[in-house]
Amino acid sequence: MSARKLKVVLTRRLPDAVETRMRELFDAELNLTDRPMSRDDLAAALQRADVLVPTITDQLDADLIAGAGERLKMIANFGAGVNHIDVDAAVGRGIIVTNTPGVLTEDTADLAMTLILAVSRRIVEGANIVAAGEFKGWAPTWMCGRKLWGKRLGIVGMGRIGQALARRAKAFGMQVHYHNRKPVPDMIAEELGATWWDDLDQMLARMDVISLNCPATKETYHLLSAERLARLQPHVLLINTARGELIDEAALAEAVKARAVAGVGLDVFEHEPQVHPGLLGHPNVVLLPHLGSATLEARQDMGDRVIANIMTYQNGHRPPDRVIPAML
Repeated sequence: MSARKLKVVLTRRLPDAVETRMRELFDAELNLTDRPMSRDDLAAALQRADVLVPTITDQLDADLIAGAGERLKMIANFGAGVNHIDVDAAVGRGIIVTNTPGVLTEDTADLAMTLILAVSRRIVEGANIVAAGEFKGWAPTWMCGRKLWGKRLGIVGMGRIGQALARRAKAFGMQVHYHNRKPVPDMIAEELGATWWDDLDQMLARMDVISLNCPATKETYHLLSAERLARLQPHVLLINTARGELIDEAALAEAVKARAVAGVGLDVFEHEPQVHPGLLGHPNVVLLPHLGSATLEARQDMGDRVIANIMTYQNGHRPPDRVIPAML
């Protein structure tokens, strides 16, 4: 590689320590306003960058990537999910795509467990009652939620985050079930006491809690369609900390309205940051603003992984977190 510093364009503000280190190592262009780039801004950045460091707010489709400059050699995503990047188009142009897997596993699993607890025990509803000055005192039959001990949790996607959630759920006395393309190794299944279902529909119809922990791909788009939502038991709690596109949000709003599900906890949305209006204002629906990886530690670790991927490429080696279409 040339001794010239790589031109690295960051599309959003990253932790100060990450930005400072990037300035030391690269010809790094920061976005100090932290305003999401427009499509025209992204097109211009793709022209002048050797490396683009986007986030989930940047939609890099095939047309944008086709117009990238010849000097663009790498898209080093700040985040684990890459559904906002047309990886096929990038690879077709000889552009390396990387992500930051692993570093947000525990934080996202924490949040999924938090949503399970919040929905099952009506935490947000109760907190709002107290904040509004409407708490009139304890009563035997008031604000009763559901216990978790002994309930069946169905995890859709038993990767790093799914397994981390399963460990937390087991500590709460839940029975762990999961759907995955293939079973996890026997040692992990035994540790978690986890039951594998090869048929997603069969599992969904039997669970008390459903948690989505799989990536967003063409195959998983609207994985929970209106038809599949109709298979859920009416007492089910539905949790999504993965990607909003996994659920047909309009169909979910109808299910909530019809009381076909008992509770919903979402950290991600199909048309983020917009939320389907039919999901707003329900006491049994807990909505969070995409907090899955929102810890200081996770965001720092994500930045460190981005830097490691760029440095590895700069030194002429294969980046450790390279994403290829066959992985998706």
